[in-house]
Amino acid sequence: MMEQPHKKRVTVAMSGGVDSSVAAACLLEQGYEVIGLTMRLWSEEGGTRARRACCATEDVYDARRVAQTLGIPFFVVDLEAEFRAAVVADFVTTYAAGQTPNPCIRCNQILKFEHLLRKSHELQAEFLATGHYALRTEGPSGPQLWRGQDRQKDQSYFLFTVTSDQLRHLRFPLGDLTKGQTRALAERFGLHLAHKGESQDLCFVPDGDTAAFLARMGAGWFQPGPIVNLAGQVVGKHDGVGGYTIGQRKGLGIASATPLYVVAIEAAHHRLVVGPESALWRSMLQVREINWLGDEPLLAPMRVGARIRYAAEAQPGWLRSTGAGCAKMVFDTPQRAIAPGQACVFYAAERVLGGGWIEPFEVGE
Repeated sequence: MMEQPHKKRVTVAMSGGVDSSVAAACLLEQGYEVIGLTMRLWSEEGGTRARRACCATEDVYDARRVAQTLGIPFFVVDLEAEFRAAVVADFVTTYAAGQTPNPCIRCNQILKFEHLLRKSHELQAEFLATGHYALRTEGPSGPQLWRGQDRQKDQSYFLFTVTSDQLRHLRFPLGDLTKGQTRALAERFGLHLAHKGESQDLCFVPDGDTAAFLARMGAGWFQPGPIVNLAGQVVGKHDGVGGYTIGQRKGLGIASATPLYVVAIEAAHHRLVVGPESALWRSMLQVREINWLGDEPLLAPMRVGARIRYAAEAQPGWLRSTGAGCAKMVFDTPQRAIAPGQACVFYAAERVLGGGWIEPFEVGE
C-alpha cells in the first residue's frame, strides 16, 4: 500500500468572525493540516452589547464551533496578562499623554505576530494564517506586504509592524477576495456565522464609552481642566483629556460664532486647545519607531504615499529619514487632523513600505 504524502501543518488565528473562519476552511480545502488558535484576551464584561466587540467571550465559542464544523484541532491560548500589559496599558498611557492610540495595531504586533506566532512554531506549523484582507507576495529580496484586493476592506494599514522575518511565517488567505466572496464561501462551507456582524468596538471597551473606561483604568490621570483658544484664553471646561482627539468638534460645550475643533491636547496641563477648522491642516509630521519593509534602507529622500489613519487614502509626499528609526513626512498638500499617537503607513503604489507612530507637535508648527 502506497504511503500517503504528509500534509503540511498550518495554524490559523481564529477570532470567531467570518473572515478567520473562512481562512481556516480555505486552507483545509487546499489540503493543509489545519489547527485553530484563538486568543483569550479580555475577561471583563459590562455595558451594552448593542454593538459587537472583537475577541469577546462569545467569539471564543463561535471559533470553537467552527473548528468542530471543520473537524480541526482547536486551542485557546490565554494571553490576557500579555494583552493587559502590552495593549490595554499602552492604550491608557497613550491617551494620558494627550495622544490617540491604535490598540488593534499593537494587538497584531505583540499578541499575534509575537506570542501567537511563537505558539505556531511550538506546534511545528509551517505558517500562521490570519483573516486579514492583505496580500503577501514573494519579491526578489524576500516576502512583501501589499494592500488587499478589496480596497473597502484592505487591512494592510494595521499590519505595518510585521517584520520581514515574521512575514516569512505568515499567510493571508483572503487577500485576493472581497467581503462578499468571503461570506459566500462561509455559506458554501456550512459555517454558522456566514452573516455574523462586523466587530465595531474595542474588546476591552464593550459599551463604546472610552472616556469612562479611561477614567476607571487611569484613576487620577484624567482630570477636569480648561479649554483654551489659540490665544490661550479660557473658553470652556472639560472632564478629562481622555475623552477627546484631534479634529473633534462635538461634545465641547462651547458657544461660538464659528465652529471650533480640538487642535491640540496638552495632557501635562490637563488642557485642550481649540481653534478654527483651518488650524487642523498640516503639511508635515514626524514619525518614530519605524518598521521598514522596503528592499533598500531609507537613506535618501523617497517619494511615497502615506496614510495617516485607516479610513484615509494614501497621500503623496516626501519621506526623509532623520535617523534612529525616525523620519519626517512632508505632504504635497496639507492633511487634516493629524493625530499624534496614530500610525502613519507608507506605500509605493499598492505595496507597504513600512510605517511608524506619529509624534506630538506644537500648535502652529
